[in-house]
Amino acid sequence: MATEKSDRYYLVREDMLSEAMQKTLEAKELLERGKAKTVFEAVNAVDLSRSAFYKYRDGIFPFHTMVKEKIITLSINLEDRSGNLSRLLSIIASAQANVLTINQTIPLQGRANITISIETASINIDIDELVKKLEKMEGVERVDLVGSGF
Repeated sequence: MATEKSDRYYLVREDMLSEAMQKTLEAKELLERGKAKTVFEAVNAVDLSRSAFYKYRDGIFPFHTMVKEKIITLSINLEDRSGNLSRLLSIIASAQANVLTINQTIPLQGRANITISIETASINIDIDELVKKLEKMEGVERVDLVGSGF
């Protein structure tokens, strides 16, 4: 059974997290601080399986990273039609988000992948709402939040 990403978030006290979730956070911190160079090194250092790390890594974050989040990176599959990229950028601009970088692959089979890094400090809507607006745009096949930073 396929599961959809939830649009709901929860604030949970650390001692309520499973051991695998806590170790995933530790492994992510080792990677972010450069104390581990690879996922293999990080998971070994905290005694966690790689499968558990990959299961939780995109769904669990320290509270401070969510509060300070100022830059997001989106991966978007876009139909290769005249004006689609312009419309996509207009949606981002209307949310008062600032495009920092944009990369587009050469279209193959009528589709291109767009990777956009956006500064969200002055955004006037929730990030989830922006993603939903982009997903609803005609010609957009998929939108994934692939990274965030501050």
